[in-house]
Amino acid sequence: MEWTLTGLFLLSAILLIISIFQSKHAAKETKNQIDIVHISNLKELQGIQESIRNMELDMEVIAKESGIQLSAEEAVFMREILDLYKRNYSYSSIAELKEVPESEIKRLLMPYQKAKDERRKVANAN
Repeated sequence: MEWTLTGLFLLSAILLIISIFQSKHAAKETKNQIDIVHISNLKELQGIQESIRNMELDMEVIAKESGIQLSAEEAVFMREILDLYKRNYSYSSIAELKEVPESEIKRLLMPYQKAKDERRKVANAN
């Protein structure tokens, strides 16, 4: 009986040691997988940042070539109202949000509205 208990105790100690080594190995594998995912996310983020930088440079070149001189505040304002317009906000709601007269919003968005109407005409012509 004593030998059986001693044997079972030794067997349980051996199984515990094997379990610890296997859990360490599994933890290392999990850590490696997390590192791989992290590295791929960083590469993707770096690519996105490079694309944004290129678009900003392209916009700067286009603005210089076209001769349009907008201050930073004006550019942000135009971007915001154009975003609202593209999300189908009405002129009155955009004017209310930006605290600007509706006629001013219509005037600023006029070039973008014409382009949108022309696309509709071409699409309906077919």
